[in-house]
Amino acid sequence: MKAEGPAPKTIDEYIATSPAGVRPVLERIRATIRKAVPDAQEMISYRMPTFKRDGVLLHFAAFKEHIGVYPPVLGDAELIKKLSPYANEKGNLRFPLSARIPYALIGEIAKLRARQNAAKAVVRRIRRR
Repeated sequence: MKAEGPAPKTIDEYIATSPAGVRPVLERIRATIRKAVPDAQEMISYRMPTFKRDGVLLHFAAFKEHIGVYPPVLGDAELIKKLSPYANEKGNLRFPLSARIPYALIGEIAKLRARQNAAKAVVRRIRRR
């Protein structure tokens, strides 16, 4: 991850300052999330590209040998099983740059997180009444 230099202010800036070979991967991850959750807000959080809707959907970041995706996926046993080859010990995901990136799974994660966040938002609204 890029910790040196000034923090990027936008996802465009993050991608532009990434190594040339990883830029197409980052752009496709961005497009995949955008397609899965079209009304999600783009931002930079923790120096990483982030999508939010009713809370954080996903953060993603380029590292030397992989793309990291955060936070851990919870609440869908079938999806968790599909993601198990990519999960590290804390449940965060690492997609090796040396292998095919499973963009469809990233889209599934975004959709799941959007549903989960929407359900939490309903509960918060009910509690406020």
